[in-house]
Amino acid sequence: MKRTLSLLLAMVLCLALFAACGTQTTGTQTNAGTAAAESDLLARIRERGTLIVATEGDWSPWTYHDEADELAGFDVELAQLIASGLGVEVEFAETDWDAILAGVESGRFDIACNGVGYTEKRAEKYTFSDPYVYVQEVLVVRADNEDIHGMEDLAGKTTANSPNSIYADEALAAGAEVVYVNTLNETIQTLLQGRADATLNAKVSIQDYLREHPDAGIKVVYESEGETVCVPVRKGADTDSLMAEINAILQQLRDDGSLAALSEKYFGGDLTRKE
Repeated sequence: MKRTLSLLLAMVLCLALFAACGTQTTGTQTNAGTAAAESDLLARIRERGTLIVATEGDWSPWTYHDEADELAGFDVELAQLIASGLGVEVEFAETDWDAILAGVESGRFDIACNGVGYTEKRAEKYTFSDPYVYVQEVLVVRADNEDIHGMEDLAGKTTANSPNSIYADEALAAGAEVVYVNTLNETIQTLLQGRADATLNAKVSIQDYLREHPDAGIKVVYESEGETVCVPVRKGADTDSLMAEINAILQQLRDDGSLAALSEKYFGGDLTRKE
């Protein structure tokens, strides 16, 4: 009888220990799963319910304020479609160009939608989506300028461009001095006032400006072969799942014609496919 009781007590003790171990293991697994979710940017975005998107709000037709002072533009609608595809709302953070990429890198913004061109230098810090549009770059001067006809003529001259932009980098590489400005309107005014000899910018932006200001007194003297525009996110393993989702959404928008329709609406043509 004593032997039977001892066996029963031993069995009860083992079952209790097993249950405790099982609970501890489950708790560890749960904590690990929570930590993994917290370290993944896509999971955090879905948990908060918003995608924080950096944009200028002053660079038509990419991102600007319409007559009702509502944020509008190609990149604004694209960001809304990306957020919808992720199942969240979009939260726009308007800021100057030179703060956009730095804010993405620091985690202040989840992504940027602002006509951001891909460069190998930028790819060292950011992961870029598949290209969503292909745009040409133009060199613009005052209408009465007869000295500048191409990039080779910029040496010793002055351009007006945004800090940390591809256009500023290219002007510096061509031997120009750069006067830094924040908006396209400021760029054109700097040029017209004679404080800069030229400016580099996206062809579609200059075309849009000239439609609104046909007597602006500027002219295009050079067009580049083009650049790819992408969505940047901070480089890191915790952003891989977000980029995979963004690329899937962009592909769906290509397949169903939404991306081309947006391009036609804001650029007057389909710039979504490389010629």
